[in-house]
Amino acid sequence: MMFRGVAHTAKDTFTLLLTRPQCCNPALVFSPVWPEVGSRSFLIHSSYTTGTKSREENKKTIESLYSLSVDIKKIRRLKEWVLLQDVAYVKEIAGILQEMGADETAVASILERCPEAVLHTPEEINSQRALWQLVCQNEKQLIKLIEQFPESFFTTKYHQNQKANIMFFQELGLKNNIITRFLTSAPSIFYNPVEKNKNVIETLQRNYLNLGGSEANMKIWILKLLSQNPFILLNTSTTIQENLEFLQKNDFTDHEVLQLLSKLKGFIFQLNSTTMQKSMLFSKSVFKCSDQELKQLVLKCPALLYYSVPVLEDRLEGLLKEGISIAQIRETPMVLELTTQIVQYRIKKLSALGYDIKRGDLEILNGTKKDFEVTYGKIQSKKERPIFNPVAPIHIED
Repeated sequence: MMFRGVAHTAKDTFTLLLTRPQCCNPALVFSPVWPEVGSRSFLIHSSYTTGTKSREENKKTIESLYSLSVDIKKIRRLKEWVLLQDVAYVKEIAGILQEMGADETAVASILERCPEAVLHTPEEINSQRALWQLVCQNEKQLIKLIEQFPESFFTTKYHQNQKANIMFFQELGLKNNIITRFLTSAPSIFYNPVEKNKNVIETLQRNYLNLGGSEANMKIWILKLLSQNPFILLNTSTTIQENLEFLQKNDFTDHEVLQLLSKLKGFIFQLNSTTMQKSMLFSKSVFKCSDQELKQLVLKCPALLYYSVPVLEDRLEGLLKEGISIAQIRETPMVLELTTQIVQYRIKKLSALGYDIKRGDLEILNGTKKDFEVTYGKIQSKKERPIFNPVAPIHIED
C-alpha cells in the first residue's frame, strides 16, 4: 500500500463524523442528529425507570395498547421499560392523535415506534401540538410529520427552548417549511437556549462582514447556510473563530475563506484545526505540490480539507487499483468525494461501453447518481447510434 507510510505520521487523526457517501451534498447527511436521538431516548428511559415501583408490566397499559391494535411484542422487544411504568395515558394520547386526523393504523404505528408517547400527560402533548402548529400549514401536515418523526414530536422536555427558538428562526427570516424540516431532522438545535443560538448567528454574521461580505447579502448568506446545515448551531463561537483563523493562517484570502464556507455549507465548523492540518499535509505529500498549489487544490476540492487522512488514503488506493494515476487525480481531485464502491461501480459501467478510464477524463465519474446516469446515457446512445455514410448508395425500391 503506497500511502501507508504517509499516513503513519497521522495515526492519531480523528475519524470525522462527516464522512459522505456521495460528492453531491454533505448537508444532506445530518449525521449529528442520530447520536442525539439515541441519547434523548436514554434520558427519557432513565427519567421514567428511576420512578418505577415494580418490575411487573402495567396490565391496564397493555390492554389499552392492545385495543388500539398496537404490536405489544414489538414494544417488549425494543422498549419494554414503557410497559413497566405505573402511570400511562394511552387512550388520551391516542385520542389527541385521532383529533388531528390520524386513523387507527397511523395511531398504532406511532405508538409502536414511540411508545414513550403514552407517558406524557395530555396537557404536555396539547402544548406540543400548539407549538408545532406555529409552523405547520394545518393539522393534516402536522399528523403526517408525527407519523414520520414521532420521537421528535414527543420530546417535550425542552418545550420552552423549542418555542423560543421557533420564534427566533421566524424573526431571522427562515420560512416555516424550513423550520419544520429542522424540527424533524435536526431537533437537537431547538434544545439549546435561544441565547446560545443567537450568539452563534451573531458570530457568523460578524465574521461574514469581516471577510468582506456585504451587509446587503448577509441575511441571504446566513439563511442559506442554516438551511444547508442547521447543525452549525451546535458549535461554539470559539470553534467557529478558531477554524476561520486556521484557514487565514494557511494563506487563504478572505474571499477564498468565504468561498470555502459556501462550498462546505458550514461543515468546516464541525472540524478542528489538527485534523485539517493533517489532511492538508497528507495531500501535499501525495500530490508533491507547493503550498500555493495545495491551496488551489483545496479550493477546487474541499474534500482534501474535511476528510480525515484514513479516508483520503483509502480512496486514493481504491483509485490507483483501478489503474488511475496520481496525475489524473490531481487534475480532477473532486473524484475523491466519491466512495471507493461508487467509483468501482461507475468504472465498471463505463468499461462495459468500451470507455477506458485510464486514458480518459475522470470528470466523467463525478457528480450525483443522477448526474452520472445522464452522462452514462449520453455515451450509451452515442455508441448505439448507427453511423451514417453520406457517400453510400441509396437503394430505392420501385
